[in-house]
Amino acid sequence: MQNNIIIGWGFIGCGEVTEKKSGPAFALIPGSRVVAVMSRSKEKAASYARRHSVKRWYTDAQALIDDPEVNAVYIATPPSTHATYAIMAMKSGKAVYVEKPMASNYEDCQRINRIAEKTGIPCFVAYYRRYLPYFQKVFSLVKEGAIGNIINVQIHFSVPPRDLDYNRTNLPWRVQADIAGGGYFYDLAPHQIDLLQQMFGPIIEAEGYTANRGGLYETEDSVCACFRFGNGLPGSGSWCFVAHESAKKDRIEITGDRGQLNFSVFTYDPITLHTEKGCEEIKVDNPPFVQFPLIELVVKHLQNQAVCTCDCVSATSVNWVVDRILGKL
Repeated sequence: MQNNIIIGWGFIGCGEVTEKKSGPAFALIPGSRVVAVMSRSKEKAASYARRHSVKRWYTDAQALIDDPEVNAVYIATPPSTHATYAIMAMKSGKAVYVEKPMASNYEDCQRINRIAEKTGIPCFVAYYRRYLPYFQKVFSLVKEGAIGNIINVQIHFSVPPRDLDYNRTNLPWRVQADIAGGGYFYDLAPHQIDLLQQMFGPIIEAEGYTANRGGLYETEDSVCACFRFGNGLPGSGSWCFVAHESAKKDRIEITGDRGQLNFSVFTYDPITLHTEKGCEEIKVDNPPFVQFPLIELVVKHLQNQAVCTCDCVSATSVNWVVDRILGKL
């Protein structure tokens, strides 16, 4: 694409993530606009288009992809449909920006990669935390050697069940393995794993144990894992999605030979830097629409003004790690 082209986006899916995290950003970035949206629900598609001043809406994905004003497609549906829609768009010559995780399994990620390579059409994945100021600060502290040589990494995450988790007749899609790929672990852990791989390189070994301790749904609600990066750095993680309120935790601990760095992934608590000088709290603000920095970079990439490496190739390793931990590979 040329550097003066307007990127006309078509949204496949117009749920919650497009309302707050991503959708508004597409219209705020110079050279970018939303021209069409699609949902299988006529009412939802029409409502979204009306409320966000989008010209056209569809109930058929191929019709949206074929829209002549759409030259890039944002896929904001549950993971089980990511590969199908991404491949449809790329085969039609339309660039793709797909929500995370990239797909509901590692095999589908490989399918997407093969089509991207064959067609030469770019496919980006919404690991937007890579580009948020909060995590950029974490990256810089590690790179600058604020805690010395890194010797261990640990993920600690626990939350109580959500109200909808108790509704056995209408469970959230995020705990339905055939739609999400697994339970809440498959939805949330990818962000944590992606960030760690951005700092320390690819994870080349991963093993895990899973359990369902709460009995609210069939998928796993507790996960423990060990993993090792290509540079030899060891790490571990524990996740619990049926914890008591008092046990809520969202923290990654990076231990070095001269200190420790702690940060959250979802709550954006102040970053804490522990060294011989004491404990320093570092507060970093993020933009109101958290996907803005990544979407802006994607638009500039499509206009030949920048290079975005948050693509399907770099995202595939996350699914490999998650599938290894869940025993799917």
